[in-house]
Amino acid sequence: MTHSAEDTDGRRLRREKNRAAVIDALITLLDDGTYQPSASQIAARAGVSPRSLFRYFDDIDDLIQAATDQQTQLALPLLDLGIEPSEPTRAKIECLVRARIMTYEQVAPAARALRVVATRRQPAASALQRHRAFLANQLRELFAPEAATYGEATLATLGVLCSFESYDLLRVVHGMSRAEASDALISAVGALLAVHAQPGAGTTYVAPGQEVH
Repeated sequence: MTHSAEDTDGRRLRREKNRAAVIDALITLLDDGTYQPSASQIAARAGVSPRSLFRYFDDIDDLIQAATDQQTQLALPLLDLGIEPSEPTRAKIECLVRARIMTYEQVAPAARALRVVATRRQPAASALQRHRAFLANQLRELFAPEAATYGEATLATLGVLCSFESYDLLRVVHGMSRAEASDALISAVGALLAVHAQPGAGTTYVAPGQEVH
């Protein structure tokens, strides 16, 4: 290997190392609750100069999106439910809520930051839309038998109940513990899927097996 090639490889490795350090620094700040950190804060945490940040990223929003993408990729295995649509509804609910909570706990700080950035940056908004579409498709596949009975409105409501936003409200606004939020979501989803609309009855709902008088 020539000196020129060695120099090129060395610069590339330093660049990759510094880029990773900047992302890790941002994630640490997000974990601390700093959702819109300054370049100086990030640089100080990463041990690089503020000017060098923008050798690796277009701006702070680009960095936040990169950190979110990284966290999302790391969390994807947590969304592997390991259960089939043919399994009992209760088992599917418990498996889904458990997987979603593990995922949301992993990505919560980055997910909050992404939602801020998505209001002003189209690539972030597109990334957020892809994440939501993935989760919606997972629900659609898992609860396909129930959806055939209860319809699209129920499936959409299920998506809202199992969204990051709902979980974040339970944890942050209502101060629930992880276990309390899990129990609340399992109960809510269970209640949703334990009722169905009587054809032509408007907003009247009856539990399966009940007689309608």
